[in-house]
Amino acid sequence: MAEKVIRVDDIDGSEGADVAKRDFEVLGRTFTIDLSDDNFKRLNEMLDALAPFIENAAEVKPAGKGRKSRTAKIKGYTNGDVRAWALRSNIEVSERGKISDEVYAAFIEAHPDAKPDA
Repeated sequence: MAEKVIRVDDIDGSEGADVAKRDFEVLGRTFTIDLSDDNFKRLNEMLDALAPFIENAAEVKPAGKGRKSRTAKIKGYTNGDVRAWALRSNIEVSERGKISDEVYAAFIEAHPDAKPDA
């Protein structure tokens, strides 16, 4: 028993001996589609027309979560050190999040060895 495979053009639904599985690349990704010779020619013409736009464009990456800095604004001490000192000194400081510039300034004043980052 024989089987016959009939390829159908994915764009216009036509059948024919020239319809074949065609691979093409866009932005480093490979795609495949069943196309006739004419539609494959049209695809390549469109890709050629898009090439200068893609080559001169900048990729826009989706926004992601920003990386939180876990280091203090001063060398030799961590944010945890600054918070612990502030609590011992009865200076109001949040348990998490940004430490105010005033708290950093007071810490640096109390710790002459603290070196502000440039």
